[in-house]
Amino acid sequence: MRAGSPRLLREINDRAAIDALLRDGPLTRSELEYAIGLSKPATAQLLARLEEEGVVVREGLRGGGRGPRAQLWAVKGAVAHVAAIDLTPRGVDIAIADISGAVLTEHRQAVPPRGTSDEVLSNFRQATVAACAAAGLTLKDLRHVVVGTPGAINPRTGHLWFAPHLPGWEGFDMPGRIGAELGVPVTIENDVNLVALEEMIAGQATAVRSFVMVWLDHGIGGAIVVDRKLLRGATGGAGEIDWMHVPDRAAADTGIPATGTRFGDLVSSPNVVKLARAYGIAARNGWTAVSKAVAQIDEKETSEQQQGKQFLTDLARRVATGVASVVSVVDPELVLLCGKTGLAGGEMLCRLISTELRNMVVPRTPVAYSALAGNAVRAGALHSALAVVREQVFGLTGDITEPSRRLDASGDGNGVRTSF
Repeated sequence: MRAGSPRLLREINDRAAIDALLRDGPLTRSELEYAIGLSKPATAQLLARLEEEGVVVREGLRGGGRGPRAQLWAVKGAVAHVAAIDLTPRGVDIAIADISGAVLTEHRQAVPPRGTSDEVLSNFRQATVAACAAAGLTLKDLRHVVVGTPGAINPRTGHLWFAPHLPGWEGFDMPGRIGAELGVPVTIENDVNLVALEEMIAGQATAVRSFVMVWLDHGIGGAIVVDRKLLRGATGGAGEIDWMHVPDRAAADTGIPATGTRFGDLVSSPNVVKLARAYGIAARNGWTAVSKAVAQIDEKETSEQQQGKQFLTDLARRVATGVASVVSVVDPELVLLCGKTGLAGGEMLCRLISTELRNMVVPRTPVAYSALAGNAVRAGALHSALAVVREQVFGLTGDITEPSRRLDASGDGNGVRTSF
């Protein structure tokens, strides 16, 4: 055996043990022994070495059974910390987590979307400092930060575009300036792309290789995944379906010409409200209108039920028209609805969109809606940040889109999720 091989094997075994503890932990020595395929003495030596190096810690005892309780081992969370941030026109939603994935704190703060670059960056920094303080940390304790934002980041310039509702963040190298402001390496990712990532890890897309996601909410967006990899495009604009010009196939007249308009306008919350009003459904926003229509259909046959279904059918026509060209080109396994309006439609809206798509394109793509709970943008950002740091610290280069049973990605602040 070559000189240095024992050290290489030790490093491989260490990484396998750390990976198992992060994925399934805390584990007993015998459970870890089974997970990584080492002998009892070798596993005991490995744990002693990692404990001495400050990588693993003892974490309680495993109860149950008639025999003695077994010692549990876990990765030491304080080895490194990350921040996951959802940036919106209303402000920031921040989670601070340790390297094990345990969320230490959640912090929400208003950050005005307008102002000079210095002003928005200063406000952003103050919010991040406050989040760190709530976790008993400082900015210096963070190893990496991932920010999810509407729009797209041009990979060549770092400039944000397709985000007119965040005017203060345009025109400068966003990851570079935020990184300099915080003193921490920063990754900026499209918010809907992060939701798509979370769907692959913990949602409806865990078992598919390719899918198209449509985000129907305050804003409209999309994400395209091919072979379990996000399609970003040459300028970061892949999936920005809200800017496509599409015809309006709705039967009701809401003032939009049949030649159509931008998809993002066609299915925006205000225009969904107008479409609902054409069928006698009054609502303050798109998701409330859709919820009311679904509730009407759930009741016994009435004229109101017919109006509710007609409204949802018109909405399905609009959504399907915008998605049809993407489905024709990509031929995905799944179309996935996300966002408040999409979720409000549930199974009913999915069925109607599927019917419309079948009349427009060759692929017979099923349509489903997201089952993710909590802030999926922030959860996806957390997974991304942890993947970066775990590679830096432990050399773990596993597929980020593989489901994890250890990481709390739900955004509910419980620290550990037992299963997906």
